[in-house]
Amino acid sequence: MESKELVKEAFKARENSYSPYSGFSVGAALLCKNGKVYRGCNMENAAYSPGICAERAAIYKAVSEGDKEFSKIAIVGGPTGGKIEKYAFPCGVCRQVMMEFVNPDNFIIVVAISENEYKEYTLKELLPEGFGPDNL
Repeated sequence: MESKELVKEAFKARENSYSPYSGFSVGAALLCKNGKVYRGCNMENAAYSPGICAERAAIYKAVSEGDKEFSKIAIVGGPTGGKIEKYAFPCGVCRQVMMEFVNPDNFIIVVAISENEYKEYTLKELLPEGFGPDNL
């Protein structure tokens, strides 16, 4: 799947964001090696810590359905109902969760402002000295 198509899926996921406290809606679309796409959105909670990022929501959804081999994830985020003007990168916790399941040298992270404006990075570029199963 081309990155542009995956970005479109992330925008669809963003529509389901539950972010009444921050007003910052995020959507993610995770591409599995078998071609299946899992969407995730951020979900906040009045107690704050029980919330979850869009990236982890998509990954956990995939793993709970039996898929554990991923090739790419697209992420979009910005003010709820507003124009996205900045790239939304995955937080450190999400990067660590990705590290659990992928080869950081070839897992692609796509961050997008629009369906036509996006950048691609490997996980290794965003988490250069990551700690994963190979470190144990």
